[in-house]
Amino acid sequence: MPRIFSQTFCVVGALIEKDGKIALVQEQAKDKPDQGKWNQPAGWLDVGENPIVGAKREVEEETGFTFTPTAILRIYSLVRKDIEEQLNGTPHAIKIIFVGDINTDEQKKFHDDIADLKWFTPEEIYRMDNSTLRDMDIKRLVRDYFDGKRYPLDLIHHTVQNKK
Repeated sequence: MPRIFSQTFCVVGALIEKDGKIALVQEQAKDKPDQGKWNQPAGWLDVGENPIVGAKREVEEETGFTFTPTAILRIYSLVRKDIEEQLNGTPHAIKIIFVGDINTDEQKKFHDDIADLKWFTPEEIYRMDNSTLRDMDIKRLVRDYFDGKRYPLDLIHHTVQNKK
């Protein structure tokens, strides 16, 4: 589905930590401005989808791990002026980033638009620039995580309003 960047959109994802290292996935979307860059597992929230369910789906698609959210790290607002010419619009994502647990015993194959998954120390991430790191706000996510930022999952209340 083509994306049109005329309004803000919602992204759900996770900051996943194991043994002091952070999981990042390498983008493999050909002919896209972020090809080959590292990103936290995340993606667009589908219309009608509960954000918690969406985060579980995105993490599994991009890492192969089953993800159980335990808290919201924070909600971030990211404007990507660096790629507005390539996309003929300015992407502005509202990112709901979760923390939680993963099941590393049964990793499934990850989605075709992901080339690799690696674990990085915070220092390695802080040294990355926009030629290797997709979104510069990932550095802030890592700082927030290690600073202990956490908000309860019930901060999100998902409602589907039907006709009756």
